[in-house]
Amino acid sequence: MKKLSGKHLHKGVLLLSILLLALAIAGCGSKNANAGVKQLNKMPEMEIDPNKTYSAEFHTSKGDFTIDLYASDAPTTVNNFIYLAKQKFYDGVIFHRIIESFMIQTGDPTGSGSGGPGYNIPDELGSDHKYDVGTVAMANTGSPDSGGSQFFICTGPECANLNLQPNYTIFGQVTAGMDTVTAIAKSPVIEDGYENSKPKDKITIDSIDIKEK
Repeated sequence: MKKLSGKHLHKGVLLLSILLLALAIAGCGSKNANAGVKQLNKMPEMEIDPNKTYSAEFHTSKGDFTIDLYASDAPTTVNNFIYLAKQKFYDGVIFHRIIESFMIQTGDPTGSGSGGPGYNIPDELGSDHKYDVGTVAMANTGSPDSGGSQFFICTGPECANLNLQPNYTIFGQVTAGMDTVTAIAKSPVIEDGYENSKPKDKITIDSIDIKEK
């Protein structure tokens, strides 16, 4: 068997790391496992103006933070997020997955990691935005156009590996309250199947206020 050089070994480890990170997010896309949870019939009609500026003020059990939304780069995703927020879909929803060096994930009304709004939205990829600390992106099932309501916020250096395979729509950036996001990321976790990522204590989104300029 041919021995891998240091260069090839490093490349192999990096690709494995990317795959594991992708599986971590893909395992928590929307799969309509919403027994007993309010379901919506279809993706909302376009109501936002992509030329306007939108932000979302999160109020959580750990504190507040603000996300600036990329309406011009991901109009369908931002429109969907704003619609769900205004419907109070996210109120009371937990952060169900936390990997401090990678991301925090929320948006599942069932809290199981496999729930969603009852419909999917198309991907909006190809923007100039990169996955970095504070980046906000849609989760999906691993298949194209399978996002719904779940999203993640990058909290550590491992998120940058997603830039090699950018399969998750970036639709915002944390612009205030990153200390709150960091506090959530540092919350104690317990084993959940194949990884230590389930928050030991419940951390919830209490409400989201949408601002428009």
